Amino acid sequence: MKISMYDAAVKPALRMMTNLGAVLEKAAQHAEAKKINPAVLVDARLAPDMFPLSRQVQIASDTAKMGTARLAATEAPPFEDNEKTLPELIERTRKTVDFLKTLKPEQFEGAEDRTIRWSSPRSGERSMIGLSYLLHQALPNLHFHCTTAYDILRHNGVELGKMDYLGREPSA
Repeated sequence: MKISMYDAAVKPALRMMTNLGAVLEKAAQHAEAKKINPAVLVDARLAPDMFPLSRQVQIASDTAKMGTARLAATEAPPFEDNEKTLPELIERTRKTVDFLKTLKPEQFEGAEDRTIRWSSPRSGERSMIGLSYLLHQALPNLHFHCTTAYDILRHNGVELGKMDYLGREPSA
């Protein structure tokens, strides 16, 4: 069985961003139930030299939308990176999902062999062949930031389990 680049790129990004939104909703409910200032969670980080929750969500969103857009040879919508509350972060995950749902399988035809170019603040101009970009850059980066956001919230007492991260298996 052959897997399409659309299935390999968009479907995991949709699932991860949907699950991240649900995890953030649980965090908001937790903060309300425990009378915790939600800003404590939004600004929380695992280590002093790591980004806080807000930035982890922003980077996950950027990775999902820009990674898939690059593979589809289209533009991703710009987001301002100004979210300061859990509802704003939840909305960002929803906007990301909405964008991902606009992408069509035919946009990804030939993407596995297309040269993907992007700029990174830490490493400057980069390029990779599409399949390598997806497998070794986009998906690992998306999972890293979603996992880190999950870990920040779990570390701060939000009752989350593995299935909150993984989500439920989509029906066939």
